[in-house]
Amino acid sequence: MKKLLLASIFGLALIMLAACGSNGDDASGSDGDSGSSGEGEGGDSLLAELQEKGTVTIGFANEEPYGYQEDGELKGAAVDIAQAVFAELGVDNMEAQLADFSQLIPGLNAGKFDVITAGMAINPDRCENADFGEPEMVYGEGLVVPKGNPMDLHSYTDIADKGATVSIMQGATEIEYVKQMGVKEDQIQTAPDIPATFSAVASGRADATTGTEMTVKMALESAGNDKLEFVSDFEQPDIEGIPSYGAAAFHKDNDELRKAYNEALAKLKEDGTVKELLEKNGFSAENNSVPEGITTEGVCSGEQY
Repeated sequence: MKKLLLASIFGLALIMLAACGSNGDDASGSDGDSGSSGEGEGGDSLLAELQEKGTVTIGFANEEPYGYQEDGELKGAAVDIAQAVFAELGVDNMEAQLADFSQLIPGLNAGKFDVITAGMAINPDRCENADFGEPEMVYGEGLVVPKGNPMDLHSYTDIADKGATVSIMQGATEIEYVKQMGVKEDQIQTAPDIPATFSAVASGRADATTGTEMTVKMALESAGNDKLEFVSDFEQPDIEGIPSYGAAAFHKDNDELRKAYNEALAKLKEDGTVKELLEKNGFSAENNSVPEGITTEGVCSGEQY
């Protein structure tokens, strides 16, 4: 009887251990990666979860005209494109979560958002920390200075050569761009958002601010700040990463969702929907549409820019 009882207990222990091992394998995924990305207990199941709920959680940085909130409503070119894509996937509702631009990828990887929709520029460094969808738009850089442009700044090289100070949004690609053009660390200030960079220039704490062309141009028009002006003859720097290609970004474990998003996006590009949404938000369908042949893989590798 004792032998039978011991055998039963031993067999039960083996079953329990096997069950624990199975759960661990499911959580880590077949390639050994962590399953805490939000894919769900079944692996690549986030898309199915979103379709069942009918709602996707979007991370954005309040940057007009890409993704911003106005009177409680989420707007912008990247937002509209994402909304159209997710509608194709059977997900009709979007919940927005505002974050500082520099916190979008960390928030994505912490599971706060299902996807980033901010027209974020694809670059090799960011590709190490998130998986981008295919490019949705292309854009250059812009410069805002005090009224009358007292330091006569028309390029990043001017900022470097004249020892000007520049205020840039935290986490923005422009920080590295100006450095590549010779601007020193002690010439660069950072701020949490575009209005804060404008405030730095208007108050005399900085000599200029820079960001993507459409962002700073439209933000300045909206602000109606007569102390500042947009540099219309700004010289685009000839460096890797410019022009920039904006895209949605996904957690590295969410391949199924990203691939489905890309398939729906390709359809909307082909039928002209993406161009219409760009124009609706002040972009040029001709100048801001992604040229044929440009891919996220090419931009991430540094082969295309």
